Amino acid sequence: MKPQTKSTKLNIPFNTTTTLVLVLSFLHGIALADDHVHHDNNQKFLQCLSLHSEIAFISKVIFTQSNSSCISILNNLKQNLLYPSPEYRRPQVIVTLFDVSQIQSILKCARKHGLRIIVRGRDHEGLSYVSEVPFVMIDLMNFNQIDVDAEEKTAWVGAGATLGELYYKVAEESNNLLAFPAGVCPTVGVGGHLSGGGFGYLMRKYGLAADQVIDAHLMDVNGRILDRKSMGEDLFWAIRGGGL
Repeated sequence: MKPQTKSTKLNIPFNTTTTLVLVLSFLHGIALADDHVHHDNNQKFLQCLSLHSEIAFISKVIFTQSNSSCISILNNLKQNLLYPSPEYRRPQVIVTLFDVSQIQSILKCARKHGLRIIVRGRDHEGLSYVSEVPFVMIDLMNFNQIDVDAEEKTAWVGAGATLGELYYKVAEESNNLLAFPAGVCPTVGVGGHLSGGGFGYLMRKYGLAADQVIDAHLMDVNGRILDRKSMGEDLFWAIRGGGL
């Protein structure tokens, strides 16, 4: 899962070094005039995707408001009952990606047709579920691959993987000799946890989870995949909670 939108490489105490692969993309959208325009841009967005993506991809991972599975996917892992209220706009499209090239197509088409992109997070405020302008929700649940190298004490972890999955995989691959210092809630996503710094019970001795990040793969709004060297130290600092 290395070339995925954002990957992060971590160092782990207890003889543990973990490399995280995160996926974060941010795209600010454009406020549109009325519902007719919203619908028209939605259709153009889907047509754009069909031109830049394989049909098989669209049928498997694209869920529009007319799709019977859309609501159940939207409500998956919800933390706040506020966002389904009628006054809040629902996503025009939900995308459950499994390959980095799909994100590049979505970025291109969303920007072209005036749709904001929001990456779904496990936030109690529900901010990743709502927007004042038409938006596309990206769900990273399929970006959950974890590759642990116990000998090198590193691991590449997809941004959609949970902390529980990471802890289990590290313990399994290292015969319970390695561990990674991060939060205590097993259902929190690795990508969001690291981008917020990563508080946990072990931080007094080992620091934040983000302190263990030694590299990262990040896709910017232009679809470029950047690593630590190409993004620069300022951005590398910022994606590990530097702005909090």
